[in-house]
Amino acid sequence: MLLRLPVSLSEAQECLAEGAIPIGGATLVWATWQRDGFPEQAMSLRRLPEANVIGREELGAAVMLHQIDERVPEVLRRAAATVGTGAVRRTATVGGNLVGSTLRCLLPAALVLNAGAVVLESDGVRETDLAEVLAKRHLLLGLRWREPIASAYRKEAGEAGGPPPFVVAAAVHADGVRQLRHLRVAVRDGYDVLDDSVPYDTGADADQVVDLLQDTTIGTLHSPGRAVVRRHVRELLAGLPR
Repeated sequence: MLLRLPVSLSEAQECLAEGAIPIGGATLVWATWQRDGFPEQAMSLRRLPEANVIGREELGAAVMLHQIDERVPEVLRRAAATVGTGAVRRTATVGGNLVGSTLRCLLPAALVLNAGAVVLESDGVRETDLAEVLAKRHLLLGLRWREPIASAYRKEAGEAGGPPPFVVAAAVHADGVRQLRHLRVAVRDGYDVLDDSVPYDTGADADQVVDLLQDTTIGTLHSPGRAVVRRHVRELLAGLPR
């Protein structure tokens, strides 16, 4: 197998046109290739500058999970820190986790940030939403978002060999036009991911805000899941100034 390492967008496009298979850290595809056979060409974005950015409002797809630090919002940093083992985090990438994994551990965090996706196609770079990226498995270059006022992430304890642990992520955002706020919440329940948002009145207490979530898709959760969301949102809002 020939591994290609483009250093520019034009080189990456050339690799795609010539049939190179995009990989992240190859943590998820290696066993499959050993079983079914290796492709003739693969492509890694680890040397592509556009896929390696880390900032308060952007994150490249080739960034390895252990590299995600205080430069990004807390919800995304904590989500990355809970993925697998230290060895996995030193190899797995943002793009591989979001596009190549069935668990998609970073997805709830990305959703509550209202993150958009930057993708590379044969005719250039464009921005789209995460739903399209996941459905069509585009080549992800990175994520972009507007920094939230506050954010938080929680992963419940799971059982070895059992279903994926329950995850809840939340973020409070400012509305730049009306100077209002809204709360966005996302959960991973098994392999399903739900997300929704509600307006957040700084004069309301946390229980009033959580009650609004009962009329969204989050309200369709089972009782234990709703209880975890309630605790999580209470703790996030408690730390915000009135």
